[in-house]
Amino acid sequence: MDRPIRILGIAGSLRKDSYNKALLRAAVQLAPKSAVIETFDLEGIPPFNQDLETQLPEKVKDFKAKIRAADAILIVTPEYNYSIPGVLKNAIDWASRPYPDNAFDGKPVAVMGASTSMLGTARAQYHLRQCFVFLNMHPTNLPEVFITFAREKFDENGELKDENTKKLIVKTLENLTSWTLRLIKDE
Repeated sequence: MDRPIRILGIAGSLRKDSYNKALLRAAVQLAPKSAVIETFDLEGIPPFNQDLETQLPEKVKDFKAKIRAADAILIVTPEYNYSIPGVLKNAIDWASRPYPDNAFDGKPVAVMGASTSMLGTARAQYHLRQCFVFLNMHPTNLPEVFITFAREKFDENGELKDENTKKLIVKTLENLTSWTLRLIKDE
């Protein structure tokens, strides 16, 4: 391929100073030369309403277009109540509906997340991986990036300062890029 892999990065948090938004910014900075990450902010996507599936709100149309234009997806998610944040699940529901119009269909995807807890975002990521099955997405498996004790890994300006975490992010993005190239080649 003679152009960089286009990755769409999505943070599953609306909070301005979210560790997951900071993690997504770090991923943009750490992307390999063979990839470029564009981010999409989920702020403004309305609650999913099946009555509007055929009359999509503009923000949802834009989201689906960005997904389709991307070669791969990177989802950075917090964990709320042992699962996927509502805002992320809501966006996934919009982008995958109506059923014959699933924008995620066949997309390679990587997932990571940051939390102040000892488990990181492991449970949310596993629930998200269950969604990938129905969405017909192709996730990378390793490394698993569960950033624990996030307060210690980011500075007061939201910049990632932990070198081991940076290495995990780089490896994840390299794996996503090579996995995407492999899938494109097999098409």
